[in-house]
Amino acid sequence: MTMEFLIVALFAVSLLTNLTVEGIKKLLDKKSVDYSSNVMAAVTAVVISVALSAGYLIYTETMLNAKIGVELIALALLTRKNLFILGDPGQAKSYAINAFRSRITGAKQFERLLSKQTDEEQLFGRLDLSSLIPGSVPESAFEGDGIYQNLRFDLQSFLNGLPQMKNEAATFERLAAISGKLDAYRKAIAALHPCEPVVQTAGKLPEADIVFLDEIFKCNDGVLNALLTALNERKYTNEGRTYPIPTISFFAASNEIPNFNDPEEKILAALYDRLELKVVTENISEKSHRLAILKDKLGGSFGAIHTTISLEELHTMQQEVAAIKIPDSIHDLMDDVLCALRTQIPVSDRKFLSYFSIAQAKAWLEGHTEVTSTDLLVLRNYFWQQPSDREFVTGTLERLCVNPMQEKVSDLLAMAQDAKDDFDSACGAAENVRTKQAALRKFRGELVHLYQMQTEMAANAASDSEKALTDGLLSELERISKAVHEAIGFTYTPLEQLAALQ
Repeated sequence: MTMEFLIVALFAVSLLTNLTVEGIKKLLDKKSVDYSSNVMAAVTAVVISVALSAGYLIYTETMLNAKIGVELIALALLTRKNLFILGDPGQAKSYAINAFRSRITGAKQFERLLSKQTDEEQLFGRLDLSSLIPGSVPESAFEGDGIYQNLRFDLQSFLNGLPQMKNEAATFERLAAISGKLDAYRKAIAALHPCEPVVQTAGKLPEADIVFLDEIFKCNDGVLNALLTALNERKYTNEGRTYPIPTISFFAASNEIPNFNDPEEKILAALYDRLELKVVTENISEKSHRLAILKDKLGGSFGAIHTTISLEELHTMQQEVAAIKIPDSIHDLMDDVLCALRTQIPVSDRKFLSYFSIAQAKAWLEGHTEVTSTDLLVLRNYFWQQPSDREFVTGTLERLCVNPMQEKVSDLLAMAQDAKDDFDSACGAAENVRTKQAALRKFRGELVHLYQMQTEMAANAASDSEKALTDGLLSELERISKAVHEAIGFTYTPLEQLAALQ
């Protein structure tokens, strides 16, 4: 990052924070809502700073895809989901993850490059053998024991002062007294200790808030089984005991996806399935961006972004995300998306029933109070399994979510036309009036049903453009109905009246 950009960014943060806070204050004052100006200013500054930092990283294209890389990392952390990054070597996959997670203060981090030689101890910690010895207590059991720590402090202080002591007999008498107290306390605790296996997890995955596993598919079978539970349930099992882990998100990277048709690699499918969000990295496409990064690297300023958020602030953001409303119309729309996707790719019920938190997070990032149809576009990085699926998933979401009302209007018009075609066929072959009357009754029933659906759509229209679409649909339904009635010489009756009669 250049000094010029840093200065501009600081100025922008200051200006945008002041303007945003003042705007929020005016809104809250009008609604007579109590608030803390300092807290509001602090949170606003953090959000704007993170947004600017993300914007810079996106601009330079150092982090994944220029449009979605930073966003997906944020979405994973906001929703406690896992993110998988696929790309060739040298595309800054590791840099992207590390640059983001390093800016979350107070969060315990764990990172490991996996290989076939990586064992469970390297990830989850090793068994403390002293915990299995009768009468012995592992040191980890005393870490939070105030009495024990005070006794150790007294002993250490005495030992530090030994060179200054002249009376040898008194010195050793005092030493015996202090160490005797410590030994007596250990024995007392040991008498109550259940002698159960204890795993030393300090600095390992079970204590980490954020985990990054590079080349994840190169793990062996033993590590694989342990990771499955960790990724899915946030638990791990050791020596027959299951422990919860605090991990918010797992980030994983690889240069390739396993061939799940290969019997030896098929076992990795379960691991791949637990990485909910997925993104494919790309090389830097713009010459100007490559040269800008090169200049920053030569100048020693590359990646020098210092904006941070605390772990507590992240937890607060997660709560705000969970409070974002999801209208019933969005669930209905997503069911349509599911059916469309299943025509070409497999989408499990489990995956479909877990989509909402990602949509909520996207809405929160966009400043929405509830999920909108366009927020669902972010799911293009959720539903695909193979990279070849991405185009179809993206196309389906854009077709149904950019203007979902248009899709429904088109479907209803097609159904109305089918009803008319059925009527025309029935009347064309009919030789008497009764047959034509029966065909008309059937047609009227179908049109009334479509009219009722149109009425519901009009009531749920969220904008003027959607209202215009539903009005146009009604006009088309009336036109088709009028044409059918006139074709056989029957008096035309508006759909509203037909619906009331039925």
